[in-house]
Amino acid sequence: MDMFFSVLDATLRVSTPLVLAALAGLFSERSGIVDLALEGKMLAAAFASACVAYLAHSPWAGLGAGIAAGVLVALLHGGVSISYNGNQLISAVAINMMVSGVTPVLALAWFQQGGRTPTLDDSERFTALPMPFADAIEQSSALKLIFGHNILVYIAVAVIFVVSWVMYKSRFGLRLRAVGENPHAADAAGISVKSVRYIAQAISGALCGVAGTYLALAQTGAFIQDMTAGKGYLALAALIFGKWRPWAAVSGCLLFAFTDAIQIRLQGVELPLIGSIPDAFIQAIPYVLTVVLLAGLMGRAVAPKAIGIPFVKSR
Repeated sequence: MDMFFSVLDATLRVSTPLVLAALAGLFSERSGIVDLALEGKMLAAAFASACVAYLAHSPWAGLGAGIAAGVLVALLHGGVSISYNGNQLISAVAINMMVSGVTPVLALAWFQQGGRTPTLDDSERFTALPMPFADAIEQSSALKLIFGHNILVYIAVAVIFVVSWVMYKSRFGLRLRAVGENPHAADAAGISVKSVRYIAQAISGALCGVAGTYLALAQTGAFIQDMTAGKGYLALAALIFGKWRPWAAVSGCLLFAFTDAIQIRLQGVELPLIGSIPDAFIQAIPYVLTVVLLAGLMGRAVAPKAIGIPFVKSR
């Protein structure tokens, strides 16, 4: 039973940045902008948050810097895709490559630690929230699953409900979905397509900022080169798996996180008649699952109709 709760606990922790990134991609892609740049936005946020948290000795300052970095990168992608009608795929890939190259170079120049930032003290990162009944929580695996997390995990859970409400119950959500499905009809109805898409990009960047901050200030305690390790692409896969719907996308993130939690525990395990499975094979499990799911579902997952198509205002 302890092993069961341990896997669930790891699943919740691993899924947090995936959930935030998938919901970030939801806003962007529902507005009609392909968001392969999730990886770059998370990585930029992780770097900025680790640097500022170390210099300011405050995780909250790091969170603010991470959100700012994510928004700036998102607006860069938005500028190319929305204002200049550039190729959205090329823009996103270029951003990912740029951030992946620039961040370790800056870290090496500023901190001289091989492309990473200094390890943060507990006072400079997000740790598990203190509870008045900490002893009881420590002795109960079920209670640790609920209460033994840092504040960013609880923020991610709250964000799921907020995003679901915004997407389907708010006026902005209606406009966002209209812009992503038929921007010319939305424009004829008096909706500013570019404004809606820029707002969606800013929200996407902010959520990626929280996700990147979680990786640096909660999970790792420092920035490490390419520490996102494909999580942005996994989040995008979960979004496609969930057919661009909030709760379904979250389910995909939990599924990927569960396989990640399982593969961590399979490393070094001796199986009957097989022996020890190579670590590289085990670590590939979440990505193999991604390919299998997308290969089976891509034909049935219908993307927003205007996604990837530059909007040129009718005269």
